[in-house]
Amino acid sequence: MTTATAVLETRRPMPGMGVYNMKLGMWVFLLSEVMFFTSLIGAYIILRAAHPDAFAEPGVVLNVPLTAFNTFVLICSSVTMVKAFAAIEHGDQAGLKRWLIATALLGMFFVGVQVVEYIKLAEHGFVPATAAYAAAGGPLYGVTFYTMTGFHGAHVSIGVLCLWFTVFQAFRGRYTREKHGGVEIMGLYWHFVDLVWIILFTIVYLI
Repeated sequence: MTTATAVLETRRPMPGMGVYNMKLGMWVFLLSEVMFFTSLIGAYIILRAAHPDAFAEPGVVLNVPLTAFNTFVLICSSVTMVKAFAAIEHGDQAGLKRWLIATALLGMFFVGVQVVEYIKLAEHGFVPATAAYAAAGGPLYGVTFYTMTGFHGAHVSIGVLCLWFTVFQAFRGRYTREKHGGVEIMGLYWHFVDLVWIILFTIVYLI
């Protein structure tokens, strides 16, 4: 089998499934990520139920309005990702580049706001290593908060890097109306991290 044939086989839809190997691989990866974040969120819920005095009420420690705005920004980035995919499906190269760049910039903004939030929280003594915190009963709140939001922030940061690589590939003309699997796979990952954050924001910041 030649290299060209191997590439075609990789992109060829699997019979009866309508997915190619790279897309199937991404779904398998996302399934493992679902189990990972489910474990984190489940542990948080159990710990909070078992030690209610160790967790502050919503809005006492965390900046809910700022994070709500940041959540809106991330949701908007999902919209721009959809726009990018729709553009390349119609062969709109300019639209693809424009919306991909917008998605990457919104992702960077989200990470930047999260870094600012961490800095502000640390200035007020809300860090995992703190033995006690005035607004909560101990370090458990800080440990669970930074673990969940930190892992998610790392996923978004990796996603931003992948988005810029996708932008680079778009400017090289690698994506066409007939061949745009890279954009689709990037979209699957990005929508996943957006969905996870909506769940985290609801559980950690609002409940």
